[in-house]
Parts: sequence; C-alpha cells; structure tokens
Amino acid sequence: MKAAQITSFGTPDVLRINDVDRPAPGVGEVLVSVEASSVNGHDVIVRAGEVKMVSGRRFPIGAGLDFSGVVAATGADVEGYRAGDRVWGMVHPRQRHATAGAAEYVVVPADRIAPAPAGLSPVEAASLVVTGATALIALRDSVHIAGGERVLVRGAAGGVGTAAVQLAHAMGGHVTALARDRHARLLTDLGADEVLDYGSTTSDQIGPFDVIVDTVGSELHCYRSRLAKGGRMVTVGLSAGALAAIAASSVYGARRIRTFSANPDSAVLRDVADHVTSGALRPVVDSVYPLADIAAAHEAFERGGVMGKHVVAVSA
Repeated sequence: MKAAQITSFGTPDVLRINDVDRPAPGVGEVLVSVEASSVNGHDVIVRAGEVKMVSGRRFPIGAGLDFSGVVAATGADVEGYRAGDRVWGMVHPRQRHATAGAAEYVVVPADRIAPAPAGLSPVEAASLVVTGATALIALRDSVHIAGGERVLVRGAAGGVGTAAVQLAHAMGGHVTALARDRHARLLTDLGADEVLDYGSTTSDQIGPFDVIVDTVGSELHCYRSRLAKGGRMVTVGLSAGALAAIAASSVYGARRIRTFSANPDSAVLRDVADHVTSGALRPVVDSVYPLADIAAAHEAFERGGVMGKHVVAVSA
C-alpha cells in the first residue's frame, strides 16, 4: 500500500509517498481503508521536528493525524464495527507511528474511531475530525461556555476557528470573529454576529469578552486582558512563546489562559457527529490535494490565509 511518510525533519519536501506493507489489526484494533485525511498543525510540527520527544528520531514517521474511510477488517474483541462501516477517527497524537492517517490503510484501537456522520463526503468528514473535536472540547469542556456569553474567536477563518464559530453560535454565544476582511461573508453565514479584520483591529480596541478561543498562539497576554470579570480564555495555537504566556497567566486563577491537546475518543467523535447531524456544524474545505501532493498541502497550510481546511484525498 502507499503511505505518506516523513523521511527526515524539515520542510515539506521531506515528505515521501512510499510503498509499505499493509498492516493487520490486532486485538481491539480496526483496520480502516482511508479515503481522506487533512493537514493539521500537529502534522506540521511533527514534520518540522518540534516534538521529537513524542515522534522519536527514527524514520520514517507516518504523516496524517486524522482520517475518514471504511472499516476493512477488525481484530479480536472488537464489537460494534464490521467491514464496510463508514468511520472517522485519528491516530494517537502522542505516540510514534510509522504509518498514520495519510495512507491507504491505517490500524487504530477501536476506541479511536466512531461512525462518520451520514451525508458527508469522505473529504468533508476528514475536515471535521480534529477541528470539530478541538472546538467542542475548547468550548464545552475547557471554558464551559454558557448561553448569552460574548465570545471572541481569534483565527476564525482556519479549520478550528470555523468550527468554533459554528459551535459557539449553536451554544448560544454572541460570536465575534477575528479574521481577514475577505472572509467576513462566510463567517457571518457560519454564525458570527460580527467579523473584525485582524489586520486593522488591535486587542485594546475590542471586548470585553466572557470567552476567548485563540487558535493563533501569539500576543496571548494582550487578549487575556480583554476578558470580562469571570471570563475564560483557551488557546490551541501552541509555540514556545505561547507556553510561556500560559505559564505566566496562572497567577490570574480562573482568568488564566487554558490549553489542551485534543485527543478525542469515540465518545467525543460521536458528540461531534451529533452536532453535524443537527446542522450546528458543517465542513469548510479550502482545497483538496491528492496523496501524491501532500507536500503541496503542507506548503499551503504554512502559507496561511486559509478558509477552512486543506484535505488530502487518499482514494479516488
């Protein structure tokens, strides 16, 4: 089978499409025939060598955190799935994988997949695995959004941002989206009550907010200062500077900057699917690349300016 693999740490050109043995599911595992995967920030930092303690230094390393596809086979002690079931899921972000989501087949524990929402294409489903789970965990479990609260989504046009705008709206928030002006129309359609151009809007010009969801990871202290009394802030845009700001914010107690590593199990993936089924969450796909052009998908991700997700179509 063909699989996208990282052959050394570096720029997107270290990605290769290699022929590897098709894996077999073990006890409690499921073999998925992958139809699509997407490009996430985690994929980029693994490829760049920024999380070597997680990825290890042995090559090749599998590329692709998430996937959508069809169950091809199940191992012993797997209940609830059979060949032909349409599923979505992700590999464990804190484990090393020689092959991962951007491959023709992937093996994962059964508790890392869930039935994919009916009505979505494989590309659309792949675009929502990490983004939908991250936005849901941020809003529901990290900052505990309540109806009527004022919500700022920073980096609102990206994958997590577009999901956060939709879910915050569905949860009753009054949503302000911070993004490029050219994305205002679509963000309004997704549920934003107002859209501010980040190029001409500084943090001291806006707020206060009850909830801030940050996907950028810079100037965190400036935006934290825009929290109202009792406000909460969470960031998923991690960098060395972001980690320092998060640590420094601990003195503010409940108004500190929260963060987490999205690692959804089947229950979270089912909850995301419920939001899709209800119409509260829909996919936003910027562009689709064939598996052979995964390096170009990484390059596009790093250029920024995206509206939604870059998706890699694994099967035709």
